Amino acid sequence: MDPNHPQEPVPHAEPVAVAIVVETPTQTLDHVDDYLRRGQQSDASDIHLPMNCLATWRRFGNLEPIWLQAPMLTAADTERLAMGFLDDAQKKILHERGDVDFAYATNFGRFRASVVRHRLGIDMVFRIISTKLRTMDELGLPKTLKMLTQYQNGLILVTGSVGCGKSTTLSALVDYINVTRHDHIITLEDPIEYVIPSKSCHVTQREVHTHTKGFSHALRGALREDPDVIMVGEMRDLETIQLAITASETGHLVLATLHTGSASRTLDRVLDVFPVDQRDQIRVMVAESLRGIISQQLVPRADGKGRVLALEVLMRTEAVAACIRDGKTFMLPGVMQTGGKMGMRLMDDSLLELYNDGLITKEECYARCDQKAVMRQHLLGAH
Repeated sequence: MDPNHPQEPVPHAEPVAVAIVVETPTQTLDHVDDYLRRGQQSDASDIHLPMNCLATWRRFGNLEPIWLQAPMLTAADTERLAMGFLDDAQKKILHERGDVDFAYATNFGRFRASVVRHRLGIDMVFRIISTKLRTMDELGLPKTLKMLTQYQNGLILVTGSVGCGKSTTLSALVDYINVTRHDHIITLEDPIEYVIPSKSCHVTQREVHTHTKGFSHALRGALREDPDVIMVGEMRDLETIQLAITASETGHLVLATLHTGSASRTLDRVLDVFPVDQRDQIRVMVAESLRGIISQQLVPRADGKGRVLALEVLMRTEAVAACIRDGKTFMLPGVMQTGGKMGMRLMDDSLLELYNDGLITKEECYARCDQKAVMRQHLLGAH
């Protein structure tokens, strides 16, 4: 890390774990809500109900059985549980397509549900959605990221692997805009996770496959709704990416997510979806419209009590724009290394800071870094 460019403290992304005592059931529970309530009360992030296996949950990044001595879920059990909470339309989709994804709301919380049929039967996975919309300050996100929310147009990307907290970060950015500006915000999600009530802004939330056919269809429709800010839950295909870039160039602030691991790989992913003969033009468009890229990981704590956030931040500067225009994204890490005063940081610097603070292990730090040789020298020199 560059001592001349001190970094913002990296926040704790999850609460410290507490001892959980869950009474082992002697038979399969009656309804999926019974499993979801236990998971929610125990700080789990996901609940898995697979046939021929034990009911499991993911707590602080680790997938483990909820009860070791509980009965296995049979094909009849998962069929009964699935049919007990799916409505008629969802059952029809499951029968015709073989899988169905949607937001599932109960009187005690919201969940992202995925039900799939395979050769042996039905499996279900639920993502537990926090009912409390957390602010940027509560998440401990760097103050420099608030600058990104003040742009009237452009593209802001939040990237990372599945389950790394992209939706939480994106919703916090949108909520900050909701408080500090007087605009029309449209969110396009699959499914809607955080419910964002209108504050100083008017917020319209649309769920893909429920309120609209797909992201590209929803985005095209959103442009006719006089929006100022558009949040795209995921840029999945060429048409959606193309529409998002166009919207960011035509007076809209667009916030979106991608499943990429770093700023440079994010830009390569965006450019690579376009035909070769269009890439020069797209590079110029992205160089002008990009405002920032936030890449993140949730890393298990050294003490096993939760996870912490490792964050990479790219902010648009003329040097960054030149790298994009010239097709030299491989030079971006060097530009970011010297851009600390602008709020930029590399993922490796964030990981090393977490390790030096005793929050993550040497093994996690090394396994998740990009530059293995450089990180090995830092780790050997540190201890």
